[in-house]
Amino acid sequence: MCGRISQYSGIQEYVSTLSMTGTLVNSVGEAPLERYNVAPTTQVALLHLQDETLHADLVRWGWRPHWAKDRAAPINARVEKVAHGPFFRAIWPHRAITPVDNWFEWVDEGGPKKQPYLIRRRDGAPVLCAAIGQLPDADEGQGEHDGFVIITADSAGGMVDIHDRRPVVLTPELAREWLDPATPKERAEQMVLHQGEPAEAFEWFKVNTAVGNVRNKGPELIQLT
Repeated sequence: MCGRISQYSGIQEYVSTLSMTGTLVNSVGEAPLERYNVAPTTQVALLHLQDETLHADLVRWGWRPHWAKDRAAPINARVEKVAHGPFFRAIWPHRAITPVDNWFEWVDEGGPKKQPYLIRRRDGAPVLCAAIGQLPDADEGQGEHDGFVIITADSAGGMVDIHDRRPVVLTPELAREWLDPATPKERAEQMVLHQGEPAEAFEWFKVNTAVGNVRNKGPELIQLT
């Protein structure tokens, strides 16, 4: 996963896909996000549970523990190591969903520039990416060190032609279980290791190389070529 996503739908559409009942505390706003070229280190809409209440917050994409000051904050965590390595130990229990409309990957096809591909669900539904992070506290607000990473797994099937890693995408049912703080950590690990959506759930298309420049922001970036 190269690290570029789109979030152009509204929070209510993402929450509707989750089919969660109860109160939503939404600090993101009701308007469509209209972000077609979201880059790492920026604020990204994230869904998480606190005290059985679903929260929608803007959280920085990227995180590192306080002792890892000698390296850049990763934006992704490999599913094979995330549950047991020391780097993400502090945030492994703090699970979230990053809802996106699509993500992008770049492929070297022999041209002067790598070819970007847009990847989305075949059924048109939002993509529910498993994430973990140091998340905002409803009582204390945003913290200086808040941030999150998206969990990634090996690509499979035809998608390996696009990239060798991709986000772990959960069905709405599994996403609800993932978000639930009562879900044991062992169960959460098995979900992301073995129950992510298969490659057959997605489709991918070439898009304009302009998406490679983070200063380009418009909806033309998701038009298929």
